[in-house]
Amino acid sequence: MTSKERAKLRAEANGLDPIFQIGKEGVTDAVIAQIEDTFNTRELFKIKVHLETSPEGPKEIAQKISEATGCDVIQVIGGTIVVFRINLILRQKAAEKKKRQQEKARKEALERRTERTKKKYSR
Repeated sequence: MTSKERAKLRAEANGLDPIFQIGKEGVTDAVIAQIEDTFNTRELFKIKVHLETSPEGPKEIAQKISEATGCDVIQVIGGTIVVFRINLILRQKAAEKKKRQQEKARKEALERRTERTKKKYSR
């Protein structure tokens, strides 16, 4: 991943709220399973680490999560970890949705032109 891609993802994550909190138990199998499930619906999200109760630091936790899920750690700042993993199914669905929206907009524009033409020549 290039630094420009990483910067873009950091900018996207800026407005996100953390989805998970990691506390005194640290990284467990249940946490990894929840993160895997979340990657089915999102590509980019934040994880909050409770610095006072966590058995490890945020960087060590980020490393464990990355190894267990195959995701990229975009940023670790304070107690917040930003992770990313490409989901081709989500991207395909988004591309199909965009294509449907473009087709709908094209049809609406064609209908507006047809209506204007009818009004123009009906006088």
